[in-house]
Amino acid sequence: MDRERLQQHIGYRFSRPELLSRALTHRSHGALHNERLEFLGDAILNCVVAAELFERFAGLSEGELSRLRAHLVREESLHQVAQTLGLGDTLQLGEGELKSGGFARPSILADAFEALIGAVFVDGGFSTARDAICRLYEPLLEGLDPKALGKDPKTLLQELLQAKKIALPQYSVVATHGAAHSQDFEVECLIPQLSVRATGNGSSRKNAEQEAAMHAFEQIRRRTGVP
Repeated sequence: MDRERLQQHIGYRFSRPELLSRALTHRSHGALHNERLEFLGDAILNCVVAAELFERFAGLSEGELSRLRAHLVREESLHQVAQTLGLGDTLQLGEGELKSGGFARPSILADAFEALIGAVFVDGGFSTARDAICRLYEPLLEGLDPKALGKDPKTLLQELLQAKKIALPQYSVVATHGAAHSQDFEVECLIPQLSVRATGNGSSRKNAEQEAAMHAFEQIRRRTGVP
């Protein structure tokens, strides 16, 4: 996806294109990278998501809202939104990261999405950034289940399998990518009794297992119609 299409997807056209370029530049590419914008975007994203949850879920306590926000701004969720935008196709990476598949690494994509939000804020102001976040997060917000608050994907999958009296999933690392200080793990989740196989990626084995569990959980829900 080119940058023109990216701007169409986020619903905002930059008046200062250099900010968009900076947001899409990883530190491995050069000195003018996206880490400062990432810092800013993280703060804006947390604020907007918190405000949306406050408006949508009037009956939830502070603790419940906090757990739900943490779910929406964790690496896996940011990676998911970044994938829908095709951010990996627009990133500027150093040669080493290109060779190691950095354009698909969840941590890099998540950071780039935060930097993109930061760039929208600097270029267009808070209201513009909020509009972009709400548009991009609508599918995630619509699919939220407050009853599942505080339960990570591995826990949700385990409870679903136990209810069906099915053996717990098997997790295994199938690949690692990147340099030792910035590794990305690829983990496989197997549920032989249901013929389910799902993979996940993350900057740690734990994060990768959570993403794999989420994909497995979604597979089972689609097959069985579990809400």
